[in-house]
Amino acid sequence: MKNLQTNEQLESYLNGKTILMFSADWCPDCRIIEPILPEIEEKYNHYTFIHVDRDQFIDVCQKYDVFGIPSFIAFEKGEEVGRLISKDRKTKDEIETFIDSIDS
Repeated sequence: MKNLQTNEQLESYLNGKTILMFSADWCPDCRIIEPILPEIEEKYNHYTFIHVDRDQFIDVCQKYDVFGIPSFIAFEKGEEVGRLISKDRKTKDEIETFIDSIDS
């Protein structure tokens, strides 16, 4: 998973099929799903997965109304196509169901 470095970089990522994963180092629920993320990335390799650090990019979180983590937002050709946002812990099945629901 790529780490977002700049706001400009974010704009270039959103032009393709991209899933943003919002997280933070201090978030225990985010650490729980880390081991399963490579498997999800491999299964859905037609998406670019971008890690957005909530503390480093609070402006991006505010822009997309992300107030709970871990959370996911999917984009295609610059348009938001789906979101899985809450402060609740996510399971592998929940993440895959979300991606399947937006997959075209």
